[in-house]
Amino acid sequence: MVRRHTCWVLASGFLMVIHAPKAGAAATSDRKEGNTSPRSTITHSAKPARVQPAPAQSPTGMMAQQASPEILHVHSTLQTATGVTGTTPGGGLMPPQTAAKSLSGLTRDFIAKQSPTSNPTTMIASLPGVVTGSGDPLGTSDQQVSLSVRGLTQFELGYTYEGIPAADPLNFFIFTGTTADNENIQNLGLAQGSADISAPLYNAVGGQLTETLRNPSQHFGALVNVAYGSYSLNREFVRLDSGEIGHTGIRSFVSFSYEGADNWRGSGYGTRYHVDAKAVKEWGKDNRASFVLSYNSPTGYYLKTPSMSQWNQLGTKANYDSQFGKGDASYYRLYGNQRNSLILGAPVHFHLTHSLSADVTPYYTYFWGYGNGGTTLPTGYSYVGNQNTGALDVNTSASSIIAESVDTFYERHGGLNTALHWKTKHNTLSIGDWYSYYTQQEHSLFEQTDANGHVASMTGRNPIYTQAGLALSRYDINFLQQTNSIYIDDVFTAFNRRLTIEAGFKEAMVSRTSTQSVPGAHYMTTANYAEPLPQFSASFKITPHDQIYVNGTTAFRAPSSILTMADYFSTTTGTLAHSRATNLSPEYSIGEEIGFRHYGLVSISAALFNYNLTNRQLSSTVYLNGVATTASINAGGQTSRGAELEIGLRPWHHFSPYLSGQYLHATIDNNLAVGSDYLPTRGKMAVNTPTFSGALGLAYDNGSLFGNFNLNYVGAQYSTFMNDEKIPGYMTANVSMGYRFRNVGFVKHPQVQLNLINLGNSGYLSGASSLVGNAKATRGLRGTTIAAQTPLYYVGGGFAGVVSVTAGF
Repeated sequence: MVRRHTCWVLASGFLMVIHAPKAGAAATSDRKEGNTSPRSTITHSAKPARVQPAPAQSPTGMMAQQASPEILHVHSTLQTATGVTGTTPGGGLMPPQTAAKSLSGLTRDFIAKQSPTSNPTTMIASLPGVVTGSGDPLGTSDQQVSLSVRGLTQFELGYTYEGIPAADPLNFFIFTGTTADNENIQNLGLAQGSADISAPLYNAVGGQLTETLRNPSQHFGALVNVAYGSYSLNREFVRLDSGEIGHTGIRSFVSFSYEGADNWRGSGYGTRYHVDAKAVKEWGKDNRASFVLSYNSPTGYYLKTPSMSQWNQLGTKANYDSQFGKGDASYYRLYGNQRNSLILGAPVHFHLTHSLSADVTPYYTYFWGYGNGGTTLPTGYSYVGNQNTGALDVNTSASSIIAESVDTFYERHGGLNTALHWKTKHNTLSIGDWYSYYTQQEHSLFEQTDANGHVASMTGRNPIYTQAGLALSRYDINFLQQTNSIYIDDVFTAFNRRLTIEAGFKEAMVSRTSTQSVPGAHYMTTANYAEPLPQFSASFKITPHDQIYVNGTTAFRAPSSILTMADYFSTTTGTLAHSRATNLSPEYSIGEEIGFRHYGLVSISAALFNYNLTNRQLSSTVYLNGVATTASINAGGQTSRGAELEIGLRPWHHFSPYLSGQYLHATIDNNLAVGSDYLPTRGKMAVNTPTFSGALGLAYDNGSLFGNFNLNYVGAQYSTFMNDEKIPGYMTANVSMGYRFRNVGFVKHPQVQLNLINLGNSGYLSGASSLVGNAKATRGLRGTTIAAQTPLYYVGGGFAGVVSVTAGF
């Protein structure tokens, strides 16, 4: 009797695995990778199996069917050194989801087949609603990347890494290259409409990008990857897994990579040094503690962002000058940048009692570096703030000099995110708190160039002084921010977990203080925000493979940029160039979604969405003495409505096709204030919002031979609020192909891989870097003529090829 009962249980579990492959199936790093030969999909014929009447939960959270006699199709995972399993629908682009909101993701089945130089920003380009324009085809630099989701830019997208807020804490730019190397990313998740209520974010009106690091292996091992390619690319990566250390239950890994390549257009060379590490300790029942470290040090040169006329005239030759000439402030060496980062985190999960658990995530991030530009300075007079400081103290009698405008920054961000969960038969109640303390120091200085256009220090250690003995400077800002958010959330399930209802409330409070030390500037500016953020969602499992859901969410974003709260002056006239914002309201959004999912041989996910935004905060790049700086624009209200679709096939004869698409209609609700007048922008299409975007993908993997093809289309996008200038639609295509060999002695699953990036593309305008109200002179609503402005654009990367060799040990 016991044996028969055991057989029923095993058969039931077998059926659950078959009907609904586990979400994030690539997450197999806890077992040793590459210990058997590659195997392709296996099909077995099975006898009828009886299933216990009591429903069982499948790995996807969907209920297993009451089984009737059938043929079982068992899909074994591939054995690889890179973590590829060959089980995720759509070639790794469509892992099963169950949350009552739009969710997409990537697993190792897709990630591992991308160029080893790629970063998450470029890898998520095929997901529904995502528009990515990489300024570098290799992904070596993520300084000039355009990214939007459902028409909301990356500055409105929350970004977490192992539960740690990883975007720039104030500018909100997503530097995804600061986190894990490609080989260490276990999966990526994208919530297109709303962030988790527990997420430590205060800018996520456009959703949340979540990155998860692989777990250390249970056994000692290593992975090595070397890559070479276009633009003199060379990259080396090595990772060591400790396995279990003694009998402590602790296992860990550490990896190091170096990458170097020429700029794909113009002059300049970029390097990147990177370290990832993780340690894990598990004990008792569901207790787990981990420690995460990521260090990144990239150095490179900015690429020029051309205007439309410059692009039409010069195309990809619209670059900074490769040689220095007299009076030349456009020499590429003056536009260097470095953004170092250190991310530390220690997520811990405690299983306190049968019904009580807790999550605690302390973290610390540190960003430091510089972003410079070239400028021309008169030598006979100068101003620091509004104070006339006399002639410049320089070693020349010329009336003007070429100088490097230096912008240095130091950002420190520490925090603690905690949550307590109480689980009963039908309810899970969670309460949580997030506190963070963030400081930033940003200082502008100037350094004189020599006869060859070089400077002694890229960080301003030899600044230009004025006759009054002051270092020439536009701003010297110290910024302090404290954030506290508390939330309560309840999840109720009924009808054998077929019905799930979730309701939560979060109160986010942000307190800011900024000081500006240059003469004449208002010394201290403060701002405080407190926003209520309720959420509601409900889902129902029609069948074990079909789900419908609805949700209503709210989110807010505090204004970005350290310069938003500071006065700064011209160094040549002493006039006020920018006045501090004293009443800049935070962006607030209310969103609704209704969606449907089906998982099986063919998986389908579809959703309709609506957003209403007030005080839309748009981030735009402005140039201060040649330095690219982020500025915040209050664009008023916006209404966005649309539909998205995602279809993926489970591996079938080793093939896995994928399709995604989005239709978006986004309009501006207000007229835009310009000085004392208004541009008639109400009813215009919102900037950076293509009406249609979509992707096609096809993956093949038989365990030895593998390949991927992805084609992306992005429709036209306006770069002005008046809709009088736009960039045309564009297509990009990427191909990867490779072969895995059998084990050779102690070398496990060596493979060679070729990635072809941006096939047939020599460069294209991928997004607006600098947004403006109007590109043509326009008559305002009050009768004045509002002068034309010039938007600037990111240039999408051209063609590149990368060959890589990978092997496990």
